[in-house]
Amino acid sequence: MKKKMILNPRGKRIQLGLLAGAAMVAVGACASLDSAFAPSPDQLQAGALSAWSGLKQQEQLSTDPAYTSRVSRVAPKIIRAAGGNPAEWEVQVFASDQLNAFALPGGKIGFYTGILDLMENDDQIAAVMGHEVAHVELQHSMQRAGRSNQIAALGGAASIAAGQTANPNLWMGVFGIGANVGSALPFSRSHETEADKKGLRYMAAAGYNPNEAVRFWERMSAENSGAQPEFLSTHPSGATRIQDLKNEIRVMGTGS
Repeated sequence: MKKKMILNPRGKRIQLGLLAGAAMVAVGACASLDSAFAPSPDQLQAGALSAWSGLKQQEQLSTDPAYTSRVSRVAPKIIRAAGGNPAEWEVQVFASDQLNAFALPGGKIGFYTGILDLMENDDQIAAVMGHEVAHVELQHSMQRAGRSNQIAALGGAASIAAGQTANPNLWMGVFGIGANVGSALPFSRSHETEADKKGLRYMAAAGYNPNEAVRFWERMSAENSGAQPEFLSTHPSGATRIQDLKNEIRVMGTGS
């Protein structure tokens, strides 16, 4: 006969408190492991160059001024707002219908024509570019590389810590060029939220309207109405991201 467990309200609170404490310890342990497995700054820089060179070989570069001029107008302003020197950054547009953009350590920014076709104005370009540059400034790729190395070590797979810095495809996953699926997903969503917040500040400092970030993600959400659920994505759901952006804009005092 099974024994029944009866918990009074206080007992429930104690149990929940212990679970919450255990979760915090687990998160802290993951963060420590990420740092332990992280590549050196030189490895990260080499990996960024490898990914960038590999992508330029795999994808067609666009020379259409209808796209390139839009990106080149915005990039210097966002880079300066982030404290960088535009002369030290390379910006390229890739002729692909992918809804994607990225920035890499070492000063590389890539936009796909597909995502630019959805953008109604420079402010919306600035919203995404600010977000991507924020990933670089927040050193998210260093942490993601550490997580990638952990997963590779557990599975016995090749890792960027094992002399794989010349493998562009391995690094593309680390830098968010393409989809990552697995145990690193919650970690990646956390990075997305952090980059959204800092990116809003970059675009505002560069003279762009942060409210256009909300309008752009509303368009993206409509475009991806059949997208998979949030828990299967490396990005927050459209509804979550939009609400978080609105909240942050209110904090900044720049709401419409």
